[in-house]
Amino acid sequence: MKRSSSYLAIFGISLGAIVLEIAYTRVFSFKVYYYFTYLIIGLAMTGLGAGAVAFMLLSPLRRMPLARLLARLGGIAAALVLAGYWYLAPLPLPVSNFSEHPGVLLDVAVAALVLFLPFSVVGVAVTAILSEEGAEVHRRYAADLLGAGLGCALAVPAMVWLTPPGAIACSAALFTLSTLPAARIARERTAGIASLGLAAVAVVWTVQPNWLPDPVVDPAKKLRGLREAGLVIHSEWSPVFRIDVALTPMKPDGARLIQHEGQLGSTIHPFNGDVSSLSRFESDSRAFPFELAPPAPRTLIIGSAGGHEILSALYFGAEHVTGVELNPATLALLTDHFADFSGRLGENDRVTLVNAEGRSYLKQANQTYDLIWLVAPDSYAAMNAASSGAFVLSESYLYTVEMVREALSHLSPNGVLAAQFGETDFLSKPNRTTRFVATVRETLQGRGVEDVGAHIAVLASWEGPAFSYSTVLVSPRPLDPARTQALRARAPRVGRTLVAYLSGQRARSEPLLRTIRMSDDELQRWQDQQPYQLGPVWDNSPFFWHFVRFRDAFTGSERGRWDWEDAVGERMLASLLVLVTLLAACFLILPLIVLRRIWREVPLKTNAGLYFAAIGMGFMFIEVCLIQMLTLYLGYPTYALSVTLFGLLVFAGIGSLMSGRWLEQRNRSLVALLVLLAGIVLFLQLGFPLMVDATVGAALPIRLLVTVAMLAPVGLCLGHFMPLGLESVAALGIHPKEYVAWAWAVNGFFSVITSVLSTILAMSFGFTTVLAIGLSCYLIGVASLWRIPASR
Repeated sequence: MKRSSSYLAIFGISLGAIVLEIAYTRVFSFKVYYYFTYLIIGLAMTGLGAGAVAFMLLSPLRRMPLARLLARLGGIAAALVLAGYWYLAPLPLPVSNFSEHPGVLLDVAVAALVLFLPFSVVGVAVTAILSEEGAEVHRRYAADLLGAGLGCALAVPAMVWLTPPGAIACSAALFTLSTLPAARIARERTAGIASLGLAAVAVVWTVQPNWLPDPVVDPAKKLRGLREAGLVIHSEWSPVFRIDVALTPMKPDGARLIQHEGQLGSTIHPFNGDVSSLSRFESDSRAFPFELAPPAPRTLIIGSAGGHEILSALYFGAEHVTGVELNPATLALLTDHFADFSGRLGENDRVTLVNAEGRSYLKQANQTYDLIWLVAPDSYAAMNAASSGAFVLSESYLYTVEMVREALSHLSPNGVLAAQFGETDFLSKPNRTTRFVATVRETLQGRGVEDVGAHIAVLASWEGPAFSYSTVLVSPRPLDPARTQALRARAPRVGRTLVAYLSGQRARSEPLLRTIRMSDDELQRWQDQQPYQLGPVWDNSPFFWHFVRFRDAFTGSERGRWDWEDAVGERMLASLLVLVTLLAACFLILPLIVLRRIWREVPLKTNAGLYFAAIGMGFMFIEVCLIQMLTLYLGYPTYALSVTLFGLLVFAGIGSLMSGRWLEQRNRSLVALLVLLAGIVLFLQLGFPLMVDATVGAALPIRLLVTVAMLAPVGLCLGHFMPLGLESVAALGIHPKEYVAWAWAVNGFFSVITSVLSTILAMSFGFTTVLAIGLSCYLIGVASLWRIPASR
């Protein structure tokens, strides 16, 4: 097979696989819940490894000419993708209530198999190309990385332009089109015609994604009922989360419900431009921040969503309101789709609407505000431990010590920082409120404040039998009696409201009183004894919603019952780690059993296995940390994910190309690479925060260039390790195809294990520790490869 055809095939297949994987994470985040994102990633990476094992075990695959094999695999992968989506989209998966739907376990298992199969076919194809005799492994591996890198760059725009279902169809087209040259070379006329037909269908569905079925959501999601009642009037996919807008007969003013990923996220209320018509805010909890803020406050709202808080700010006389919203699709509701309905807030002289991540926007702001308002900006329905569960690469940096410090530095002397949280049991378990207050305490003490309680007020307002909104108000200066008296006077006018903590009156919440008033040593002992983690949160481990320690996730709470809300994510991660570890063990041991004779003849298996496992783990440890760390710098989780993966994979591909010249001096090169990697990790630990502070105020294109420049040496360095190892095992001369396939599978399986493990370790110990562990993995790997003769 021609080199150019094999390069095109592995490039296009890898590009399609990445697009397919990322698009399915969005579909299942909407269809079920956010924590299925890690399940999709796990199935994809496990499928790639399983494909490598299948290639190793099935001798007909190894004996088949490469061109003929690729010609058939491209069409098979595309057919599995297209048929799989048509099966999965209408499939109801009521995972939120297994007891009432016991058959859902079988449905989930079948769905997992449908997702797994196309990636396993891709794994066979990639392994076959890499293990082809006489191939230049480092060049083909470079094409694989470059295709994956481009896929990461295109996945986000594809979801915007094509929608995630359209991106799934696009991946099928990529599988067929990239293997058509192989069909021509192999003279596989039937396979070529079939691939052309599948490509045509896939292209049509790519450009017309509305012809594809819309995913059916879990029955527990409110959107299911609204759809069945015909109340949904607008839907739009977004890389952040999908939104659906619905009519609601329950709201007297005809407000529209905004569903985030199928669950209630916000509302859009009608506004005719007359501020005096908004008197309903007199008895609303949104009035509390304005009792403490100076008159006519300059207001920054982070999480402006449907604009309800903007209306309240206008009603209470804000001089100017800046509304920052992360999701562009949500912002477009106010500026485009429902602009007339909502009073054209974007055109109001007193209002500025911004599409940005709140923390990043605040770091770049060169002005002060009288009120900075965090309005549950990461969506109670979509991102807390109950719903997101997997803490998927977009954990909020809005509740850390560094964020509170940043906010206080942007407040006027009498300004106010307000944060609101949803609580399901405020009286006995105000976890969110208590943890944020602990973070505020840590920040104020760092500013030299001795009487922390004099700067804080906390209120809780009930909107149902159990659910309540808590409001935490923080001032850089002690709250004066006039302002606290105004707050006390307002509380009785806002329905069922409890003044939980206010300086000068008896506290009505024991956890808050302890968090504010105890000495540091007493507070630490009390927090250690609690069934939940209630201590302050830092940027190094910004997992605010991680309340349950992993060691307690499967034992329930101190009340002797399961707490569905607070431990779903931890249980999901721990269970997934066990599952992928068992799968990896089974797949990797299977060849040793089935191919006993071959493996007896293969030398240095232990050293090779340690090497490829170590570099797979090390790469993922560093990658996950970089994605999280760059979320704050780039100001948008989607940019952090796509730009980080694009930069790492593309430069790793270039590093793979460069590695060919170092084969004869492999051991000396490995030492140099380790020294370079140690310097990179040291920079990420110490120099990266300085780089962020120095350039975070720059325009986004400049920050993107700085990010790519920073990722270049990381990718170039890491890209050398895999081809150096593959060339070494392939050159041993004994069953090279089987050896390369097994090495590829080892690397893949340990990568998927680490994708879960790295998150668990970051939640438990922080990113700096995870980076150090990643460096240690490469050290172990190099020590193992040292015993394998270098390729010549």
